[in-house]
Amino acid sequence: MTAHLSNGSGGASSGGVTLEELPKTSSFTSKLPQDPAFPTPLDSHNAPRDKLGPRLVKGSMYTYVRPERQEEPELLAVSPTALADIGLKAGEEQTEEFKELVAGNRLLSWDESTGEGIYPWAQCYGGWQFGSWAGQLGDGRAISLFEATNPNTHTRHEIQLKGAGRTPYSRFADGKAVLRSSIREFIVSEALNALKIPSTRALSLTLLPHSRVQRERSEPGAIVARFAQSWLRIGSFDLIRSRGDRNLLRQLADYVAVECFGGWDKLPSVHPTSEQNLAAEPPTGIPESQTTGSGEEADNRYARLYRAIVRRNALTVAKWQAYGFMNGVLNTDNTSLIGLSIDFGPFAFMDDFDPTYTPNHDDHSLRYNYRNQPTIIWWNLVRLGEDLGELLGAGDRVDDQEFVEKGVREEVAPELVKCAEHVIDTAGDEYRAVFMAEYKRLMSARLGLKTQKESDFESLYSELLDTMEALALDFNQFFRKLSSVRLAEVATEEGRIDVAARFFHHEGVTGIGYKEDTARERVAAWLERWRARIIEDRGENSEEIDAQRSKEMKAVNPKFIPKSWVLDELIQRVEKGGEREVLERVLDMALRPFEDSWYEGSDKEASEKWRAEEERFCGDVPKTERAMQCSCSS
Repeated sequence: MTAHLSNGSGGASSGGVTLEELPKTSSFTSKLPQDPAFPTPLDSHNAPRDKLGPRLVKGSMYTYVRPERQEEPELLAVSPTALADIGLKAGEEQTEEFKELVAGNRLLSWDESTGEGIYPWAQCYGGWQFGSWAGQLGDGRAISLFEATNPNTHTRHEIQLKGAGRTPYSRFADGKAVLRSSIREFIVSEALNALKIPSTRALSLTLLPHSRVQRERSEPGAIVARFAQSWLRIGSFDLIRSRGDRNLLRQLADYVAVECFGGWDKLPSVHPTSEQNLAAEPPTGIPESQTTGSGEEADNRYARLYRAIVRRNALTVAKWQAYGFMNGVLNTDNTSLIGLSIDFGPFAFMDDFDPTYTPNHDDHSLRYNYRNQPTIIWWNLVRLGEDLGELLGAGDRVDDQEFVEKGVREEVAPELVKCAEHVIDTAGDEYRAVFMAEYKRLMSARLGLKTQKESDFESLYSELLDTMEALALDFNQFFRKLSSVRLAEVATEEGRIDVAARFFHHEGVTGIGYKEDTARERVAAWLERWRARIIEDRGENSEEIDAQRSKEMKAVNPKFIPKSWVLDELIQRVEKGGEREVLERVLDMALRPFEDSWYEGSDKEASEKWRAEEERFCGDVPKTERAMQCSCSS
């Protein structure tokens, strides 16, 4: 029998451990059903690769599959923050063992001679893509190696290689990833985490110099070693429900509650009754078997699980909106069950504020544009509610033997449907309340406010966004520049008119229908309201208090955002120019986005060069490179 647990040898310290010492497990493969065609790692390992698939895989959550071997891989970059968060010590990335692992050339936790240990796997799932059912999808080029537990934080992450080769879920694709998209994912994963936006993470980026990948053009291949506390997504339930596999659906729901949320007693308790309470963090501690409420308003443990997933996603999409991040392709297979930003294809951060902007040039209907993201995530969550509908609607009958074995009786089906609809409807109210509370909290902080007023939404947030849209102002740069505005500078109309010009592009006013004077007047009018609200919020106005407000604003308003044009230049310089240091420099900026400067070397010439690069990457987006779009091809 395959061993699913590989304990590290201890040695944990605040400085991290070696790869060998890192505790490794595989709860996913030990607690969920495997592909019946290859039931053991040895069955998969000994099979010719083309026999593994692509093919339909039923009755299982994964297939054992090994990464393809790579020739002379080059480790391009490692995130030191990610390295520490996994629990590895600094310097471990320089070992051959690490380099071979993240290139897919070493199975660290499996013994081929005995067939024992943890063998890599690829997940099976489906999804709704652009509003239409797409059937079986799955990890077509992502292969999970093992779960690693940080010895200090006790946080467990599933380590995965993207671009590691074909799997049974590759369909008509080649299982590879190009350097272009790999650089983008590597940087944005760590940038989002640094912005405190829940995200999957990127540990390393490896170039495959002998791998050419055909997309719109022939491109070099690469592998991103990435990790997350779970890679499960709404599409994991979608596929099971579409196949009518009641037992597996229940088994997966139980797994998610225990393994992803820490246990049934960690889930949110009874529904609050007021909007304020809906947004607040609800108490936990309800026993697994307990159902609260009765009749159509019954909430069993699966309803609590659904609400936990809803709340996680509401928080994340609120953060996207507050920082102008767009995923670009929010299908249900790209929507995390634990509320992570996941699967980065045609993503982007906002340049000039335009609520209709989508970074995906294949999204002709603008389904996944900035404005629609909260609605689309809720649409996806309703699909999840439908997947779980039988469990949600069963109420206190959910553990009855007859229901478990045979499902709902026809005569009680209408009551079950009403109960499930009630759970989804009330979760919708919760979603809206949690989203709005988090969005308002973040926007208030970005504007330098410590308190919130009901009128802030219209007079400050909405009016600012309308002004940004009308005048084509850069979204994130506006907040960073506002952080440095002293209240004394905008105390008079003349001062506000003068300060207003700081927010315009280098070429001047670009908003349609506005000239320099009318544009300044509109920004100045908003600055007057903002100044008055800051003084009201802070209680008084002094240079010391104003300096503290500025410091607090800079701590939430990043100077550096990995805009599309920066990533595009980075890709060209690494891929075409063979540069390596620029990748390290941009990664450092992404990891510390709130700093004023980054380069800390002592060489004067290098310092001048990189400080100039930093200011350029943080400065005005070149006119011809604003609102860039890219394809899903990666």
